[in-house]
Amino acid sequence: MTPELALVLAVFAPPVASLLIASTGRWPNLREAVTLLTAVGLLGTVLQVLPAVQAGARPALHLLEVLPGMTLAFSAEPLGVLFALVAATLWIPTALYAIGYMRNHHAPHQTRFFACFPLALASTMGIAFADNLFTLFIFYELLTLSTYPLVAHAGTEAARRGARTYLFLLMGTSIGFLLPALIWTALVAGTLEFKSGGILAGRLSPAAAPLLYALFLFGIGKAALMPFHRWLPGAMVAPTPVSALLHAVAVVKAGVFTVLKVTYYIFGLDFLQQTGASLWMAYVAGFTLIMASLIALNQDNLKARLAYSTVSQLAYIVLGAATATATGFMGGGLHIVMHAFGKITLFFCAGAILVASHKSRVSELDGLGRRMPITFAAFALAAVSVIGLPPGGGTWSKWLLANATAEIHQPLLLAALMLSTLLNIAYLMPVVGRAFFRPLPTGAPSGIAEAPWACLLPLCFTALASIALFFWPDPILDLLRPLAKLPVIEGP
Repeated sequence: MTPELALVLAVFAPPVASLLIASTGRWPNLREAVTLLTAVGLLGTVLQVLPAVQAGARPALHLLEVLPGMTLAFSAEPLGVLFALVAATLWIPTALYAIGYMRNHHAPHQTRFFACFPLALASTMGIAFADNLFTLFIFYELLTLSTYPLVAHAGTEAARRGARTYLFLLMGTSIGFLLPALIWTALVAGTLEFKSGGILAGRLSPAAAPLLYALFLFGIGKAALMPFHRWLPGAMVAPTPVSALLHAVAVVKAGVFTVLKVTYYIFGLDFLQQTGASLWMAYVAGFTLIMASLIALNQDNLKARLAYSTVSQLAYIVLGAATATATGFMGGGLHIVMHAFGKITLFFCAGAILVASHKSRVSELDGLGRRMPITFAAFALAAVSVIGLPPGGGTWSKWLLANATAEIHQPLLLAALMLSTLLNIAYLMPVVGRAFFRPLPTGAPSGIAEAPWACLLPLCFTALASIALFFWPDPILDLLRPLAKLPVIEGP
């Protein structure tokens, strides 16, 4: 299979699988087999692109010129391949987990649920492999539309309200801010193509650069910068597998990936450094990561606590981009991976706790670690990674981000990172402490045990991967290093 063919299949094969899933709804085993095979096939397809990109090639395919200068086109470069690999890899455990979760919850409309997943992943692949801003914008909007039914899946008033907020904020920011930013860029630069080093230097006034950069970052609502973050906690009404998809695999990572892509390929690090256009957005990110951590600290609902944690962790990546340094870019790219594996584990654990014990609040978890030791051990391992402590993979990405703030001589941003890390400990580790070190409440049901294996295996895999990434981050860094042109990066 050629890399160009793999690009096409990665984007357009999942919608075909969605039709197959919808047509096999009367046979749940067959429907779920198609789901798993599609997930495995997508990963295999993305892996076909990897060797060419590692060798320095940039496979590309132009499909259709929609308007003069606006072409639907795909290409593979290191950052996009990394994002596609993360999404494709994590779809496999997410699909397996969703099968166990939805079956044990006896959830309605399961065929519709599973049919929407490939559409979301197809949109994600379109974003990852977009060759220009026009293509990225199209698939960015398709991702919002394809995940809306998943957020509203439960059909309750709370689900419909959360889905409306989700749709309104994501479509509102993209149409109100991102689309004008695209039009402005096209008028100034005469192109929307992604180009190493950016396309705006010498064409955009340095005085206008901060405003255009702000339009992009606030317009990329999936990055959840405050004050356009409320869609993310509101989407917590969705089933836990959807939360995992939103917070680790597709939507939020599509947001921060787009931030990195725009920063590097539209503005260029040198242009941002020379104009100082991105510095104030670094402070917006710093504010977001502190405030979201403080809000998370006060959430008793476990999924809500994890949702605000995600808002905070996404701001780390935006901050890395806004430093306009190679170190910050590397740290942001690495944190996409580290946070994806850590946060999906935490959501898997939250769902497993709900399936096994019907408990969703932190205050209800006392002593459950004795009944569900594997689940809470996995939670602990993932929490260590999200916090950024050894031996969690998040150690390396946060180390690079801290170095980036030091490089630009911004001690306040460094202090924000350090304070947020302490707050990470304060809102994540009490979950583990309550589960393992407090006694079971009097009269607690005796039948509580681990969740079914289809829920348990995925969270074990992703938890162990969070730790493995501490010891083997080099493949990720090696993939990104040609973009940043950095020497080998040493750890602390």
